[in-house]
Amino acid sequence: MAKQGTAKAGRAAEVPALVLKEGREKSLLRRHPWVFSGAVAQIYGSPQSGETVAVRAASGRFLAWAAYSPASQIRARAWSFSEDEKPDEDFLRARVVDAVARRAALALDSNALRLVNGEADGLPGLVADRYDDLVVVQITSAGAERWRAVLVDALQAASGCPRIYERSDADVRALEGLEMRSGALAGSPPQAPVLISEHGLQYAVDVSTGQKTGFFLDQRDNRLAVGALCADRDVLNCFCYTGGFTLSALAAGARSVSSVDSSAGALTAGRNNLELNGLDASRAQWVDADVFRHLRQLKAEGRSFDVIVLDPPKFAPTSKDAERAARGYKDINLHALQLLRPGGYLASFSCSSGVNADLFQKIVAGAAADAAVSCRIERRFHAAPDHPVLLEFPEGDYLKGLLLLRQ
Repeated sequence: MAKQGTAKAGRAAEVPALVLKEGREKSLLRRHPWVFSGAVAQIYGSPQSGETVAVRAASGRFLAWAAYSPASQIRARAWSFSEDEKPDEDFLRARVVDAVARRAALALDSNALRLVNGEADGLPGLVADRYDDLVVVQITSAGAERWRAVLVDALQAASGCPRIYERSDADVRALEGLEMRSGALAGSPPQAPVLISEHGLQYAVDVSTGQKTGFFLDQRDNRLAVGALCADRDVLNCFCYTGGFTLSALAAGARSVSSVDSSAGALTAGRNNLELNGLDASRAQWVDADVFRHLRQLKAEGRSFDVIVLDPPKFAPTSKDAERAARGYKDINLHALQLLRPGGYLASFSCSSGVNADLFQKIVAGAAADAAVSCRIERRFHAAPDHPVLLEFPEGDYLKGLLLLRQ
């Protein structure tokens, strides 16, 4: 039974509305954009998936306008915290225009960048990445799905790109009760990889089947920073995908780069990217192998390296996966540190939102202790500036990394 205060709030609330349990409004008052199902006391009206609802405290106080998601544990995602700012078509178009304009002001050394980064741009569940004249969108929330046509049209107008391609094939859509979708939304579908440039290097990006929206744009500046350490050094690039860190290392004058991935297709793309840039193929080795096993094999062979990059896929999508992920992170970092020469660098990354920066550092420190090596933190890595993080939404700070110097 709802408390009397909750019932009064329901009668006062605009329909449809979510009324929270007593004391569960604190996160929204801090402008955190998510409302979990366990915080909801009552639902007034019959909101459909993605429909805008008013979120109110048990007292009846207005908290936010949010998109309702009946299938998800995240029952609503806030669009706005102002009662006078109810989302409509003009509101959403303005959000897209603002996001694209902020990226233009960054003056990035690339024709590929993130235009919209979900909650950080006030557009929960929408990611949009530009690759030259094509924008790839990924829609992962019921609210963004409901406004799909408006958001796509706004992106095309704001970016000036004639082609829009959808990659809404992430597993998280199932949690929202949404079907997987991919394909052209505007203009012709890509018949070949899209050529992009980044810090003087070129990459051929397969936006149709590549990971995420085709490429890891968030690592743009980290690739450049790690590459600068690789001149005349032997480099091991683990989970290399299509060779981003590999090309940066070779372009900076690495003596050799061994690139390891379990995807034969990614390795082929990496070789093609190397050829595209006219880099010396004799200094590059491409290894089709499971990284966990390969690190052990390299140790058994007595191999060692001056620079090692660990850029694994997401081990922990949520905090409930953190314990299992910690074992994986510790394993690869321990063996990498054992392969690292004194005076060498380990660039270790995690893109798991379920593992925060403090936990990640503790995991790597534990690996160093077990490997019986001493390391100094030279740098902390983050996502590139076109992937902003909302202060009130730390979950958006998914990419973290450490540059360690082995003593």
